[in-house]
Formats: sequence, structure tokens, C-alpha cells
Amino acid sequence: MAGLRVDETRCIGCTRCVRACATGGIEVKDRLARPTDACVFCGACIDACPVDAISIERKEAGADLVAYRDIWVFVQADEHDDVLPVAFELLGRARALAAQRGCAVVALLPQGPGSAGSHERELIARGADRVLTVHDERMVPLDAEVCARWVCDLAQRLKPEIILYGATAFGRELAPMVAVRLETGLTADCTRLEIDGATGLLQQTRPAFGGNLMATIECPARRPQMATVRPGVFAGDACPRSSVSSDAAAKDQVVEYPLDASVRSRVRVLATEPAQQGASIAQAKRLVVVGRGIGSKKQLPLMQRLADALDAELGCTRPLVEAGWLEYPHQVGQTGVSVAPELLISIGVSGAIQHLAGIGGAKTIIAINEDAQAPIFGIAHYKAVGDAIEIVDNLVRELEDAVARS
Repeated sequence: MAGLRVDETRCIGCTRCVRACATGGIEVKDRLARPTDACVFCGACIDACPVDAISIERKEAGADLVAYRDIWVFVQADEHDDVLPVAFELLGRARALAAQRGCAVVALLPQGPGSAGSHERELIARGADRVLTVHDERMVPLDAEVCARWVCDLAQRLKPEIILYGATAFGRELAPMVAVRLETGLTADCTRLEIDGATGLLQQTRPAFGGNLMATIECPARRPQMATVRPGVFAGDACPRSSVSSDAAAKDQVVEYPLDASVRSRVRVLATEPAQQGASIAQAKRLVVVGRGIGSKKQLPLMQRLADALDAELGCTRPLVEAGWLEYPHQVGQTGVSVAPELLISIGVSGAIQHLAGIGGAKTIIAINEDAQAPIFGIAHYKAVGDAIEIVDNLVRELEDAVARS
């Protein structure tokens, strides 16, 4: 069985491993180091041990991969008990992947004891074949360590082939904990998920080397294959509706899996404060995104007029945030917010690879740039080559005149 191992003939009980461990995963009793249930197999104790008495024993890879099946999507709700939109985005992509693999889509839904059950019906209607849920007071508020124990217990019992998580703050904390405990791989911040037709492996694409190239990663020898995906990468309405004819039919597709009674949170919440409110463009239906090609900060009011005329939000590229023209919440791209609006107008944006990775979900892209060879034109549906300020000024006048005439 895999796990942390201590060689009793070498261990001298020096406690250096304890001091090196950030999770309480090892302790010293009777002058002998012993692993605890909190161990996440990070290896810090191994590096700290002066006598090489600690090691990690891993299970053999690839022995029973055919036993793994189905695609799971972890579903997170916010403090108001509303399911985050990224869950529906992932369900949509999971449905497409499942069609290629000939398997089911399963939603994982941890909940508090007072949930009314509406989430389960919505998840089934939005693409899940089944919902695995738990109603437990230990899930409110969500604790990554407690939730990881529940997910791992389910995964070890039911053996999913793929697990997808939203790359939220909580998802980024949860997914690595699950990966370590299940001894499998994890690809973070994916912008594309595909199934290899020859091998059946999940191909997980993400920017690498500071966004200068796109890397496609596979996990051939471990299961489940796991990835986090940033909100806005996939369109939420791409999720096909299933034929749920009644509440009774939906109820048959919901299975309760209780959390082990021994699991306890090591975190106690003393108080909560709302985060500072700021502009959010992740869920915008229309976006006007500006880049350095607009020339100067003094052109921003014109760009805002265009956004207002289209009932759109204003976004920008990373250099504009770094120059102080707009705040970080407006930044669009792999290093900012990934978006999937119905309409995106790109103005003076050249189209660096990390920016393109963050707008791939947009349904319609209109690009305006004076450089006919700009990479943004490679993904644009409509293209305008010319002076961005002149084109936008004329466009704003037309839109405002149209509004005045109506």
C-alpha cells in the first residue's frame, strides 16, 4: 500500500521532519517519527531528515486503468448557496468529452444539511447524468481538507476516469489535495480539453513558459486524470439539456454519499468579511477589450462610450493594467480573467498567446487593428484594418445616432 514510510532502524527522533512539515503530517512519539492522517506527501520531511529515514512508497502505475470510467465535475456553490457558473461551463465540456468516451457525466455536489434539492435538478437538466451529493454541517463553510476526504473516498470507491474542477480560489486549493492523496496528476488553468482519438487520454492544454507557448499535457499512467479550468474558458450555455421529465426522474439520478464520521475540520472560522467589491467582467455578455494600439490613456473615455452604446463591459490587456490605465479586474487573458461573451470587440490588441487563451470561448470576435498581420486576426470573425481611434469614433457616432433616432 502506498504511503509515507519511516525506517525505524535509521530514525533518531530529531524532530526536524516535524518542524519542516506545514500540515501536521508527521509526529515524533517515543523518539520515532510516525506519519499522521494529515500527511499530503509533499516530501518536505524527506528533505529535512538528516539520516534518510523517511521515504514515500508509491503504488505501481497502470495496473487497473480499464476499471476507471466516467467524467466527474466538482460543483461549488458560493456563500449565498448559488452554484458558480463555472460548474455549468464544465458540465457542457464534460458532455462533449463523455460523448467521445461513451461514458456518463457525474456532478459532485457537497452541501450543508439545509439544502432544498434544487441544485440537483438543475445540474441534471444542465447535463449531468448523475449527482453525487452529501448533506453535512461540516461542508458549511466549505473546507478544502474535509472536502478532499469526501472526494477521495468517492474516487477510490467508484473510480472516475476524469475529474474537472473550476479554477476558483477553493478549486485551486482542493484539486492538489485530491491529486496528492490519489497519487495522480493535475494540470492547472487549462484553456482546452480534448480526448485523443487514438489513446482515449484527456489532452489538457495550458499556457507554459510565461504564456509564450501552449503545452498539451497527458496523464497516461495514473487515474483519475484531473484538471482545473478557469471560469469563462468554456461557454456556459453549451451545456445540452437532458430529458428530465419529472422531479421523480431527477430524484432517481441523485445519490447521497455521507462523509466519514471521523473527518473533522482543523480550521475554525471566527468571522467573515465581504471582499472588496470591484468590477467583474467574467460573465459579461458583451465586451470591449482595448490594448496598447489605442495610443494613450486619454482614449479610454471614447472606448467607454463604445461600451456604453453596446451595453458592454470594458476590458483591457495586461500592459494597460501595468501602465495604470485600468485596474486589474478589467484585465482579460490567461493572466487576468478568461471570458466567453456573446460579442467581443478587440481594439488595438495585437493578440499575444496568453491573451488569446483567455478569449477562446467568445462566440463572435470583431478585431480592429492597424496591423494587418496581428495575431488577433487569426481568431477574429470580423476584421477591420485601419486606425483604431478613427474607426471607433465613427462607430460610436453611428451607434449614438441610431439610439437618438429610435
